[in-house]
Amino acid sequence: MRLANDPCALDTVSDAVDEVNKLKGQVAAAQWDEASKFDSEKDKNSFRQYEEACDRVKNFYREQHEKQTVAFNVRVRAEFKRTVHARMGIWEAIEKLNTLVDDSDPDTSLSQIEHLLQTAEAIRRDGKPEWMQVAGLVHDLGKLLYFFGSEGQWDVVGDTFVVGCKFSDRIIYPETFENNPDFHDPVYSTEYGVYSPHCGLENVMLSWGHDEYLYHVLKKQSSLPIDALYMIRYHSFYPWHREGAYSHLTNAEDQRALEAVRAFNPYDLYSKSDEPVRVEEVKPYYQALIAKYFPDVIEW
Repeated sequence: MRLANDPCALDTVSDAVDEVNKLKGQVAAAQWDEASKFDSEKDKNSFRQYEEACDRVKNFYREQHEKQTVAFNVRVRAEFKRTVHARMGIWEAIEKLNTLVDDSDPDTSLSQIEHLLQTAEAIRRDGKPEWMQVAGLVHDLGKLLYFFGSEGQWDVVGDTFVVGCKFSDRIIYPETFENNPDFHDPVYSTEYGVYSPHCGLENVMLSWGHDEYLYHVLKKQSSLPIDALYMIRYHSFYPWHREGAYSHLTNAEDQRALEAVRAFNPYDLYSKSDEPVRVEEVKPYYQALIAKYFPDVIEW
């Protein structure tokens, strides 16, 4: 076939290639967004029991809810844009994070490397794509903020929420916002605040923490697909992806992000009770995946 001299034949081949790419996308979607299997026998009701949480968890959220203001979020984002805290690879970052225990988490006291590997291994056992395994491996690396001059854990971990409008009553411990200055602000305390109806999550400001930080670090320093970045950015945004809040701010484009984070959430949440992973046994496998999606050195 001499395609150069036959425009019709060229169009036919081009259409066929487009159709193959479309089918590939459908196959990939069928893999990553199908229901998780690893957790089929787990008691889901035993997770995120915040009313029964210890004082450490309750005190954390009280502090977070009092201090996550619009003013703080504007300031810390400006600092992020002009500051490089460290330069290191992904696995080095994982090892550095290993000394942190998350004060906001009622479900586990495991080290961070154990949680990251449990998440990634659960995704791997369910046969999900490599990029999703990598998302599981790195999703909490934004907690490095704790070592980069954070003001505590309240601006690093915990469920995220929208600032700049009324605090949703679907956020855990909603009563603890009363001592946040924005709670009484004449603009920030209204339903829409500084936002317009259905402006989209890309145009709202989420409380600053490891999700938002890592999203901005990796979106320009990785080859992860957009669905992986959605999983990273919104995995702690429980008021939205679990409780259904903020429908007055979301738009049609946020539906894909919602599907992605809901597909990811079981692996993040329910893998926490799994047996610890033997790090040295799985390290070569994940180092090979890291090399596929990240440069050797990342600016944090």
